[in-house]
Amino acid sequence: MSNSMLGLGMMNYWLAEHPAVISFRWSHSASWGSTWSFLISAMSLYVLSSLLLHLLLFLLRRRSPIPLGPLPAIHSLAMASISATIFTGLLVSSLAEIRDTRWLWRRSKTTPLQWFLCFPLGTRPSGRVFFWSYAFYLSRFLHLLRTFFSILGRRRLTVAGVSAHCIHICMSFLWLEFSQSFQVLAILATTFASVVVYGYRFWVGVVGLPVAGRVPVVLGCQVALMGCNVACHLGVLLLHLCRGGCNGIGAWGFNSLLNAALLLLFFNSFKTLNNMQSYMIS
Repeated sequence: MSNSMLGLGMMNYWLAEHPAVISFRWSHSASWGSTWSFLISAMSLYVLSSLLLHLLLFLLRRRSPIPLGPLPAIHSLAMASISATIFTGLLVSSLAEIRDTRWLWRRSKTTPLQWFLCFPLGTRPSGRVFFWSYAFYLSRFLHLLRTFFSILGRRRLTVAGVSAHCIHICMSFLWLEFSQSFQVLAILATTFASVVVYGYRFWVGVVGLPVAGRVPVVLGCQVALMGCNVACHLGVLLLHLCRGGCNGIGAWGFNSLLNAALLLLFFNSFKTLNNMQSYMIS
């Protein structure tokens, strides 16, 4: 057996066949951060901490940015690595689930694409896919550090930025709590975009590219991610109406409202950015 085949076998074991991955079960008593009280408390603490830090710097009248050294670059590298691991683990685990349950799908004439978009009714939050969904949920909390980096760097604290972070955490929690359909594609798309964005931020952080030069790449990934989410949401709705129901459709409906709020925040931020660029040019 070649070294490459041995390496692929080891990767498949650790990402999809390890007992901790296969036996995972979302439980309020066993999974850290799995209760509603924790979710509400964590988001409240995040918002309060952001406001207090912003107010403290305002009262101190500090005009120059606080030097953070390599911390932003290290955070970007960590987020890119974690996102790449979650993307690979979820993709490998999804292929393993398709392999193990294909015999059952033949009876209901279900295709892999339909499974990606629409979980069968009665799906429980356990197994490979939900292990990586849980890892994605936890990674959202590490993502929050960017808010504090931005505040310390004297960039203005925005309601849109704080709200977007809270919405992402709430959405990933609902995916697990209600075994919501469509989460596999959503996580794959989000982690892939995160690898690109955070990898690029790490590179420009090391090179020292100005913030304005980073906007096109980040904006392009956000637009692509928004378009993917809209297309997938329409696919879930179509399958739910045509195939007798998708699991977690109530949570999907609420998540659709959250995605609409994200879309509104995105367009508002895009409009503000264009106005700022027009002002600088004039």
